[in-house]
Amino acid sequence: MNINIRRAEKKDCKRLLELIHELAVYEKAPNEVTVSLMHFEESGFGENPVWWGFVAEADNIIQGFALYYIRYSTWKGQCLYLEDFLVTENSRGKGIGKLLFDRIIEECKEKKFTRMVWQVLEWNEPAINFYKKYNATLDGEWINGILDF
Repeated sequence: MNINIRRAEKKDCKRLLELIHELAVYEKAPNEVTVSLMHFEESGFGENPVWWGFVAEADNIIQGFALYYIRYSTWKGQCLYLEDFLVTENSRGKGIGKLLFDRIIEECKEKKFTRMVWQVLEWNEPAINFYKKYNATLDGEWINGILDF
């Protein structure tokens, strides 16, 4: 299998949304994805993009992606917030996740971010075990706050 990791492009957005829906199903929240394709494209490729990402292609089909935005910590400075990280179910176990995660780490270093931050559901043992291979700190102390409008 030939795997190509590259920056996400506007033309990828439809496929990315398909994978985002797959992630929502996996996370037991299939009805929570409400973003439109137009909003998603504008947010990533419009005049003022707020997210960036990388895709993993195998045989010219996107099999995974990592989507991030820049977060600011008053204690640490700029950091990369990894919003979504997914390899489609039928492509897991082939090293795609490692290639994507390594590329995100490289992006952090290139942009001189002080850290990378993300969330993982406490029951998602495959993801937790993946992050532990990188000696990531998994902090169970903070409680997430959400206010929907």
